[in-house]
Amino acid sequence: MALLATARPSLRRARLAVFGLFLLAGMAIGTWTARIPAIKEDLALSDGRLSLALLGVAAGAITGMLIIGRLVDRYGSDRVMIPAAIAQGAALVLPALAPDLPVLALTLFLFGVVNGTLDVSMNANAVTVERAYGRPIMSAFHAVFSVGGFIGSALGGLFAHAEAGPAATFAVAGAIILVVAVLSARWALRDTPHPREPHSAALGAPEATQQEITPEEAAPQEAASDRRTAAPRRRLPQGAFFLGVLAFCGLIGEGASADWSSVYLHDDLGSSPGFAAAAFAAFSIMMTAGRFAGDRLAARLGPVALVRGCGLLGAVGLAVNLVIGTPVAGVIGFALFGAGLSCVIPQVFSAAGHRDPAQSGRALATVASLGYTGFLAGPVIIGALAELVTLPRALFVPALLTLLVALAAPAVRPVRTGGTTSAAPAQANVS
Repeated sequence: MALLATARPSLRRARLAVFGLFLLAGMAIGTWTARIPAIKEDLALSDGRLSLALLGVAAGAITGMLIIGRLVDRYGSDRVMIPAAIAQGAALVLPALAPDLPVLALTLFLFGVVNGTLDVSMNANAVTVERAYGRPIMSAFHAVFSVGGFIGSALGGLFAHAEAGPAATFAVAGAIILVVAVLSARWALRDTPHPREPHSAALGAPEATQQEITPEEAAPQEAASDRRTAAPRRRLPQGAFFLGVLAFCGLIGEGASADWSSVYLHDDLGSSPGFAAAAFAAFSIMMTAGRFAGDRLAARLGPVALVRGCGLLGAVGLAVNLVIGTPVAGVIGFALFGAGLSCVIPQVFSAAGHRDPAQSGRALATVASLGYTGFLAGPVIIGALAELVTLPRALFVPALLTLLVALAAPAVRPVRTGGTTSAAPAQANVS
């Protein structure tokens, strides 16, 4: 996507606008998560029936991610992300108004579609802003998403403590999200797709040299021309699918840590419930801190060295924790695991978005959907393996997958085309 010089706000404001979008996206997820117990109680849902409703969020998010990439490339990320950001506040309120399970599942599907749409489009705009800055700035955006999640969770907790219903909680959060979305819309960096390559038929020889051909002769030539011009548009940018696989591996670790870290410390290591909860808290805090430091590290070390080092840190930290097998080692191990995973996803997203500016939406949609699938699959995979080989042994899987990410770190190296790199030019020392 190319920048429009005619309507370009200051880069500082454009960066603040993207911060706002990541903040409100995280806040929406955090607020919803905090009030799930209240929704479950209001509708008298069993755990199994609630899980069916929650599938709506997952299905909607993946659907939104898969369909929105082409629209981002065709119309520009800002023209997609701003309506999605405004819709996020309204979509958050709808689940609180659902009278039964089918309606709840439908509203959660819509919430997921909006969230998936916003996820891809705001990351595409973040790549555009990063390209304009000429240096790494992606990690901080993802750190602000985590901060938004904390704010949303805290807001939901406060309303729950005050015994307010989910509708009131979501209405207040939705209003805040709407205000942030409108402010971000004023400062968002405008972009537009690269013009499509003209059809070869329109680039024929001058009129004086054109030869008359019959319709029967023209049809095969036009079909072949259509195939030649259409094929490049169907092809994903170089390495986009493999970057999605790396996102899948990394987010399996995030999902597994969210659902199983406290269980591991409490059930397998015998810690108290309060101390067990410190494992995921340490993971989250170190992940957020790592992302705030990630941009400076990427500029200093380069994306390849950063992902390689983070992957090794995360894999070794989690594995050593599992070998030692004490509660203190567990908290430290998950803290190191969070620090290790912190910079992987931002660098993978940045690499995908920079592969081909004209198709950054499609590339990011591929990476985001595969990554989100990993986040959802991680807890299920670990739970199934725990039944077979015990939970501590099952948790070696995310450690091994994180090691795989470290070994595959060269995949985030900027692609060189025509003597220039496709990523931010200030990313030095990339090998």
